[in-house]
Amino acid sequence: MSNGWSRRNWMKVAVAAPWVGARGWRLGESGHGDAVPLLGSEHADLVSDAFPTQPAELVREMVTVAHFNLNRVKELVEARPSLAKASWDWGFGDWESALGAASHMGNRPIAEYLITKGARPSLFSAAMLGQLEVVKAFLAAQPDVQRIRGPHSIPLLAHAKAGGEQSRAVFEFLQSIGGADADPIVPLSEADTNGLKGTYVFGIAANQVIDVTFERGGLNWTRKGGMGRPLVHLGERAFYPVGAPSVRIQFAGDEKTMVMTVNDPETVLVARRK
Repeated sequence: MSNGWSRRNWMKVAVAAPWVGARGWRLGESGHGDAVPLLGSEHADLVSDAFPTQPAELVREMVTVAHFNLNRVKELVEARPSLAKASWDWGFGDWESALGAASHMGNRPIAEYLITKGARPSLFSAAMLGQLEVVKAFLAAQPDVQRIRGPHSIPLLAHAKAGGEQSRAVFEFLQSIGGADADPIVPLSEADTNGLKGTYVFGIAANQVIDVTFERGGLNWTRKGGMGRPLVHLGERAFYPVGAPSVRIQFAGDEKTMVMTVNDPETVLVARRK
């Protein structure tokens, strides 16, 4: 920025000032009354073009730390209470809320804290927290709801398992009705795994590159500079990225001319391996 303020400085201001207006003013603690000058109109250029949408960096951090760091969760929520309801798209519409993150990790302290601060309870948080009657009520209201997958395609049964002993009753109930577990995995041969790995290019810019790698027993899809997405094999070299079962990533060709096509649902990208 021309006035010498770095992104780091702006982030400090953003955390410290829960509500900054286009003219650089903050409302009183009660949300009304006399406005207090914060930055001054000469710093109006510091206001993001995305305002009043919350800073993407904070939203992403909130969902990230909600997996494992209660102290940082509290710091962020105390500074911006609405972050308790934050959600982030990790790619292809794989939306995850802060509470969803805590739920599939079995992090009860974070989940309970977020709910007290306004996070919206869900079927997945109920399963992890061992709320059997809540889970049963969901099933009664919407048959087969146990088949819905959570963030990253994590099934409901896995959330109950993550809750440990306090969620044993939910886990056993979900096992008894069926449909709440992970979908069967279509194996990918070693030849196909080796044949599909590589760097795929779809443009001339530095970030118009997709790396397909083998990690943790499966293929991983990563746009350069972005977050990697594990791929779920459907057979015949067709995949979907976790959390986005309607997306199709198809590979075709041979060792010399391998082509990747991404459909979401229409074709959005065609890349060729280098």
